[in-house]
Amino acid sequence: MKRIAERTDRHCLSLPSNRLGLYLALRHWCTPGQRLLMSPISADEILFLVLAAGLLPVIAPLSPRDGNIDTSRVDLAGVDAVLTTNLYGLPDDVPAFAGKILIEDVAHAMETDLGGRPLGTFGQAGVFSLSKHPSAGSGGVLAVEHESDLKALTRARDALLVPGSLRADMLSVATSMARQAALKLDLVRPALALARRLGLMEPRDGYRIPLAADRLKEALKQVPVLPPFDPWVRADLHHYRARRSRLVRWYQARRVARVPRDRARRLAGVQRLAELPTVAPAVLDDLSRPLFRVPLLVRDRDAAIAELERGGVSTGYLYDPPYDDYAPGFTDPSPDPLPARWWARHVLPVDPMYTFRSLPVLSRLEPPERGPHG
Repeated sequence: MKRIAERTDRHCLSLPSNRLGLYLALRHWCTPGQRLLMSPISADEILFLVLAAGLLPVIAPLSPRDGNIDTSRVDLAGVDAVLTTNLYGLPDDVPAFAGKILIEDVAHAMETDLGGRPLGTFGQAGVFSLSKHPSAGSGGVLAVEHESDLKALTRARDALLVPGSLRADMLSVATSMARQAALKLDLVRPALALARRLGLMEPRDGYRIPLAADRLKEALKQVPVLPPFDPWVRADLHHYRARRSRLVRWYQARRVARVPRDRARRLAGVQRLAELPTVAPAVLDDLSRPLFRVPLLVRDRDAAIAELERGGVSTGYLYDPPYDDYAPGFTDPSPDPLPARWWARHVLPVDPMYTFRSLPVLSRLEPPERGPHG
């Protein structure tokens, strides 16, 4: 948390998850019934956090350059607030949202600047994740400008926290450490096989989080209360509201301290991947950004993922389908869903820290034959 406070020059609140931070920020600055502009592509649980806060998700058209909100095609007069995504570390066009309540999800963008200013400092709040750049397994930080907001958010956080479990914390730290060891020792492939055999990977049938529309309608009757939405929000992070032990806090601090030391290696990977013909155009805008993942846009994404896994490279952070297709009836849909569908079908996020392992496969991939409108 100290590093984020120093980087943003803001007051910071420690959290068990980025998810809880987003909900707290939305509840603190927004009023139930307001219209919130958001990207059509992000982690599934984000949509349910917006709904839990009592807000109407207004789905923006997506820019195929970067997978973020296409600000040239949105009607800001029709919304009250904006939630950015900064997908894979590529910055949203935050200056375009001036005058609106702005909540920045900087889970992927801990190290991204825009015009020399860190993301997470443009809006009322910036919500960071300790499971992304630091790879700490869990944890979040909410950065705000005013101390009065910090005090109110601290009270709101404490009211939502539930007792933690030392056993769960030990398992979380051990799992994260094992994941880091598997990456370092090039053991991803056997580690994935073992996890599947032991049933450690949550089963998925279709969408990552089943919508359960009837149950969701019942939960919506209780907004803006968060616990009724736990069945959706806690997916793959069941302890997202749990108090964390000293062990977890020690491990998180240790992992965050590595982030600046890894910067040069991450940048080198970004710059190497930027040479590929499949790289998303916005990556080339600024090669000094140490992205969380480098998005490539490839013809046969699923085949590429399978080939990478055979070579010991795991692909994660795929956010599909777009919210328009995932939750019709619960959003104000995008005026043009085609770019989001195209992006979700073709994007391949690549970890720049292990470029040398993935390049033999990536260098053979081809861009999509057609653009988002065919």
